[in-house]
Amino acid sequence: MGSTTWNHLHGLFAVYKPPGLNWKHLRNTVELQLLKGLNSKEQNSPQEHIRFLLAPTKGSEGKELTLTATSVPVLSKHPLVLGVGHGNRLLTDIYNAHLTKDYTVRGLLGKATDDFSDEGRLIEKTTYDHVTPEKLSRILAVIQGSHQKALVTYSNLDLKTQEAYEMAVKGLIRPMDKSPMLITGIRCLQFTPPEFLLEIQCMHETQQLLRQVIHEIGLELKSTAVCTQVRRTRDGVFTLEDALLRTQWDIHSIQKSIQKAASRIQAELEKCQTVALCPRDPVGQSAS
Repeated sequence: MGSTTWNHLHGLFAVYKPPGLNWKHLRNTVELQLLKGLNSKEQNSPQEHIRFLLAPTKGSEGKELTLTATSVPVLSKHPLVLGVGHGNRLLTDIYNAHLTKDYTVRGLLGKATDDFSDEGRLIEKTTYDHVTPEKLSRILAVIQGSHQKALVTYSNLDLKTQEAYEMAVKGLIRPMDKSPMLITGIRCLQFTPPEFLLEIQCMHETQQLLRQVIHEIGLELKSTAVCTQVRRTRDGVFTLEDALLRTQWDIHSIQKSIQKAASRIQAELEKCQTVALCPRDPVGQSAS
C-alpha cells in the first residue's frame, strides 16, 4: 500500500505560505506530513517506513533532499511550488522554461530607506502631493516598454519571421538563458496617496529587485517610495486557487493536487518546446 501511494506522489503541487513563515520551515512541515501519511500505510512493517534521505542528484556536485522547493521572498505570502519524487526534475524543467509569475506589490510614497522597504533605515523624506494616477501610469508604461524590448533581445528571436511575430502576439516570447529580471506587464490596481498597489508580471525576479522597482518609480515621480508588501499570486501554472492551505498539508490533498496540476504542467512545457524550435536571429545567437 505504501509503495502504491508513493507511485502516485510524483509531481508538483503548490501550498500557501503564510506571511512571516520561512519557506524552509514550511517545506519541513509538509515533508513531515507526507512521511506520516506514507508510513501510516504500512503499520505492520516499521522497518520499511519511507524516509526522505539525502541522495546525490545527477549533474550536481552536492546533495539535496528528495523533497525540494523554490526559493521565495521572506516577506511574501503566496503559493510555494514543491516537488516530490520525479517532480524534482519537473522543477528543473519549469525553471528552464522561464515562466512568468504574478505579484501584487504595495508601495508607500514619501520616504526612502537603505533597503527599499518600509522597515529599513530612513534616508530621506519627500513630498508627494504632485503625484497623480496619470503620472504613475505613464511611468509604468515606460517601464513595461523598456523591459519588453529587453525581453526580445534576450530571446534572440528574429521578429521578421511569421512564427516569431505570432509568438510575440500571444505573449510566448521567452529568454533563451538566464537574464536580469524582466517585467512583461505592470499596472496600477489602486492609488490612494501615499499608498499605491501594483500588479507585476515578471520572470527572474527577487524580493530585492521588486523592492527596487518601487524605489525607482518613486524617483521617476520626482519623489521617493518604499515597498511595504510583496504577494505572489501566480507561479507559472499555479495560482492561489491551487495553493493548499495549512489544514490541507496531508498526503491525500497533496496527491489530488499533483494529479490536478499534471496536465497543465505538461501543456506549458510543450508550449515552451514550440518556443525553443522557433527561428532565431543568427546575429543574436552568435553574440550569445
